[in-house]
Amino acid sequence: MMTLYGSPGSRSTRVAWMLEEIGADYDYVKVNLRRGNQHSPVYLAINPAGKVPVLVDDDFVLTESAAICTYLGEKYPRSGLVPPPAEPRLRADYLQWIFFVMTELEQPLWTLWKHEAVLPAEKRLPQIAPTAHWEFAAAARILALRLARREYLVGDGFTAADIFAAETLAWARKADVPLGHGPLERYADAVLARPAHLRARERERNLTPFKQ
Repeated sequence: MMTLYGSPGSRSTRVAWMLEEIGADYDYVKVNLRRGNQHSPVYLAINPAGKVPVLVDDDFVLTESAAICTYLGEKYPRSGLVPPPAEPRLRADYLQWIFFVMTELEQPLWTLWKHEAVLPAEKRLPQIAPTAHWEFAAAARILALRLARREYLVGDGFTAADIFAAETLAWARKADVPLGHGPLERYADAVLARPAHLRARERERNLTPFKQ
């Protein structure tokens, strides 16, 4: 059985959502970031970076949510959540939007959060906020153009790229960062209402505590 190490409301939710979509049997272990579980020797032996999420599949350990979800999609090809190499253009389109979400849409939100709460106080730059809001708005416009006449980001169906995009839009809403576009509001409402996402969120409310 696979084990996901993560923290509720973090990038771990993407992986839990992916696992629920494919119907995998997995254990979800809570790494309490506020208590510093991620810095314990036991956890650092699993992930030296001290971050979440981490997926352990037998003797295979994988970090980085995009890599994990792509691996899961390929491990469970019937899910259709990751286009196969046999469809190179569709797969390239999938990778394009995964990379876009991670590098363009998400990063301004992470910048805001780091400078509000994550970094040591002396490292925070409150004046960076307007730039981060501007960067997010620019990326959101591109995403809105893509979704103006589409139900999903890639091909004709739901893929892991939608997990990443919708979860990032949920992050923006939580941070009170306006999405700014009707297509994004409609898309987020529809995709975040998927049963697998709701199951993942429910799973996060009852996690196995990490044992140091």
